[in-house]
Amino acid sequence: MTATVHLHWGADALWQQLQPLLPGLSVEVVARVESTNTVLLERARVLGGARDARISRPGELDSAGVGGPTPLGRRGADVQPCLLVAEQQTRGRGRLGRDWVSSTGASLTFSLALPLAPADWSGLSLAVGLALAEALEPLPSLSDADADTSLPPRLQLKWPNDLWFVEDPTAPGRGRKLGGILIETVSVGQRRMCVVGVGLNVLPQPVPDFPHGYASLQELQPGIGAPAVLARVAEPLVRALLDFQARGFAPLVAAYARRDLLRGQAVTTTQADVPAGVADGVDERGALRVLAGGVHLVVSGEVSVRLDPAAPA
Repeated sequence: MTATVHLHWGADALWQQLQPLLPGLSVEVVARVESTNTVLLERARVLGGARDARISRPGELDSAGVGGPTPLGRRGADVQPCLLVAEQQTRGRGRLGRDWVSSTGASLTFSLALPLAPADWSGLSLAVGLALAEALEPLPSLSDADADTSLPPRLQLKWPNDLWFVEDPTAPGRGRKLGGILIETVSVGQRRMCVVGVGLNVLPQPVPDFPHGYASLQELQPGIGAPAVLARVAEPLVRALLDFQARGFAPLVAAYARRDLLRGQAVTTTQADVPAGVADGVDERGALRVLAGGVHLVVSGEVSVRLDPAAPA
């Protein structure tokens, strides 16, 4: 029998780094779980006394656990921030109920739960995607007059919640999926807990039934491992969430435009009045602008947007 080899995640170092930003934070690492999002949402439901409390996605908001000791002093039902990392998810979930396949070492799968109260939730998944991409592939500042900002980045964002790796930045709109984001919320008392789930491919792995193919972070940074990826993205993600709570998505429009995979591309949507058109960036609330006999706004949570397979490669 082959012994299971667990990765060294540096949970203590992560906790020391993040706790000043999120007081009361716990950091937990598990070898195997069905879904990190599900675990954290169920904890919040237990504390709220409503196991059937409605789970919402940003853009679909209404008007309105694990028992026993856990690492770093967490009590199972506390509504406090928690970073939960799973070496393997057996029933990971993506947007629109899709499965997210993960395996030990080949993927980074984690969820961050925290109370969040932005004035407007619109654009949150875009802000999260941007924070991840900037942490993994920093770009020259737009305010740096001497920086070359003409070459498109290799990590780009496919609205509303995917990271793509573009092997040839001179071929706009063409690439492979690198990762995905799933954001869910649930009310607990007077607060709303936000759970941000992230899945990133670290090593190449065959995953069927995706027409554009999958990419891995080792194509961008050879030799990088899942713990190193987590160490790189965790603090930028936390800071991005806190900044979004304070300022919303509007200050990020220009930065998002630099990584916008769809801009200028023919797209199809499931929105009844916009079956097809040309993507024209996003507005200050993160809605996708689609040109189709005028400007139409496509809102996260209502549609699925794909590159038009009939468009020239």
